[in-house]
Amino acid sequence: MRSPLLERDRQRLAGVHADLVRVVERARLAVPFIVVEGLRTKERQARLVAIGASRTMNSRHLTGHAVDLAYWLDDGDGAPEAGEVRWDWPLAHKIAAAMKAAAAEESVALVWGGDWKTFPDGPHFELDRRTYP
Repeated sequence: MRSPLLERDRQRLAGVHADLVRVVERARLAVPFIVVEGLRTKERQARLVAIGASRTMNSRHLTGHAVDLAYWLDDGDGAPEAGEVRWDWPLAHKIAAAMKAAAAEESVALVWGGDWKTFPDGPHFELDRRTYP
């Protein structure tokens, strides 16, 4: 069994919808990842749009309905460090499989940004707007 979420991950989940937090916690038992970001301010979102890292000011991060996750190759010290956090698409697919399975087990409607046809976003997971307006 994988280690539970790190304290830094729990802090980054502050303000995130409880259903999404449950999915993240369950998925973390299957795949090693860190929480990069959860709830965002409008100012941060505007900066991300300005640099092209996001295309919308209607992000689910603004309401606590989205998280960004990254694969973590822990060297054994339990702290994410340079070279341990990976953004490779094959690893994003591993996280996605764990998140989708956890969402199904928790009966939570989840959308993976990696499935988007335009502007695929591998680290991004959000609660489905149809179920969680």
